[in-house]
Amino acid sequence: MNAEPTLPERHYLGAGSTVRSWLLTTDHKRIAWLYMVTLTLFFLVGGAAATLIRFELATPEGRMLDAETYNRMFSMHGVVMVWFFLIPSIPAVLGNFLLPLMIGAKDLAFPRLNLFSWYLYVGGGLFTMAAMVAGGVDTGWTFYTPYSSMFSNSHVIATVVGVFIVGFSSIITGLNFIVTTHTMRAPGLTWFRLPLFVWALYATSVILVLATPVLAITLVLLAVERLFGIGIFDPALGGDPLLFQHLFWFYSHPAVYIMVLPGMGVVNEVITCFSRKRIFGYAYIAYSTLAIAFFGFLVWGHHMFVSGQSVYAGLTFSLLSYLVAVPSAIKVFNWTATLRRGQITFETPMLYILGFIGLFLIGGLTGLFLAALAVDVHVHDTYFVIAHFHYIMVGGMVAAYLGGIHFWWPKLTGRMYSEPLGRFAAVTLFVGFNLTFFPQFILGYLGMPRRYHVYPPEFQVLNVLSSAGATILAVGYLFPLFYLLWSLKYGPIAGPNPWRAKGLEWRTSSPPPSDNFVETPVVTEEAYAYSLEEADRG
Repeated sequence: MNAEPTLPERHYLGAGSTVRSWLLTTDHKRIAWLYMVTLTLFFLVGGAAATLIRFELATPEGRMLDAETYNRMFSMHGVVMVWFFLIPSIPAVLGNFLLPLMIGAKDLAFPRLNLFSWYLYVGGGLFTMAAMVAGGVDTGWTFYTPYSSMFSNSHVIATVVGVFIVGFSSIITGLNFIVTTHTMRAPGLTWFRLPLFVWALYATSVILVLATPVLAITLVLLAVERLFGIGIFDPALGGDPLLFQHLFWFYSHPAVYIMVLPGMGVVNEVITCFSRKRIFGYAYIAYSTLAIAFFGFLVWGHHMFVSGQSVYAGLTFSLLSYLVAVPSAIKVFNWTATLRRGQITFETPMLYILGFIGLFLIGGLTGLFLAALAVDVHVHDTYFVIAHFHYIMVGGMVAAYLGGIHFWWPKLTGRMYSEPLGRFAAVTLFVGFNLTFFPQFILGYLGMPRRYHVYPPEFQVLNVLSSAGATILAVGYLFPLFYLLWSLKYGPIAGPNPWRAKGLEWRTSSPPPSDNFVETPVVTEEAYAYSLEEADRG
């Protein structure tokens, strides 16, 4: 008879409960919690703005918000969600918590720098929130010039400073992850025994370190033009607005993969566990991860098909954009092959991950439409684009984030959550998300432009459907918040490995001790040896 699992006597959550012990901690697991709490607060702010936007668009006349307020509302939604939630979420929370555990290390290579990175993140967030409280910004999250640099009368500088600071937080985190992966792997843990989530974090870190400085320079140039009137982007001053778009998208298109690649890493871990089967094509998934990171640097020009760039440049960027689909398709094929003949079970993390694959497929396939020059001209700056990037960046990435949170929640806390409520929330979010954003593909195809707060009456039915879906989505996001908080105190004790999962993080107690492992683990087998486990049982 198996004994009931109990919480370990010593674990990282019990290493101090004062505010000081949390704010000065250098334990990567506690820093992950600091990120999780602050990220959740930013998500609620950005989500509230999105809810107001959808209420406004429920009627064609735009009676709730005036045009200026509407501009500031969608700008706040974009700035907060992109820069302070979507980009840092999985690397900062799950990456921070899991990377040392997955490679058998006691901590990240630079623990104090890791804490400093969180303070930079909070500092940047405070700057941007101060700008929002003071009246907000009306440039959208892209800060397109010369409007942002010379003409906008909103709080551009404070918002840009916040984004500039949070960029350095990302660079430091990326450097820390790269050095940790190179130097602190457990004995026997070769590169091709690494969990694929670590491969995803590594590729993401490379993008963060190489691309983010370009964004920082771009924002500094924007601020210089706005403050001193030096002609950099404004044609009236001898500048070139296309230069801003080139620099901005050189970072911001790879930023899409900063959001998606870690999500794909989560998919690899969850799908193999709940299929009880070794992942299909490990090496192909690892190489496709690096390929996506590489191609991500070469496709920024597809955001500028209507900017007046040459036809030859447009054709080149179109071809390169299609090439990104190849490694992405390899991943989807390998996940499908992993599911084939697997002993599949549908616990909450698996439902989120299956949702990710469905939403990512829709988002990826509609991305091919935007990579085609002629089609992009038709749907450029319409709701088709909004629907596409929400399927990738919100539907896909947030589904992966929630799937990862549920999968590793027993390791984070030592406790389980309500499985029926978890499944209900996962299904609710999937339904709400599709009802919100699928009508927007049709709206965009029919010609409804983005960023307009009034629209012709013939678009109302689809907008009402979208707003109804957003209401379901908003309620669905609150469910996990409540039952996960409940489980912190009342959830059943999980034990060290409730999913019978593979990976070094499951060899230590739940929650882990402050140093992660009592003894340094030694790796003697390939990653995801589920087939071996089942064979041994047979």
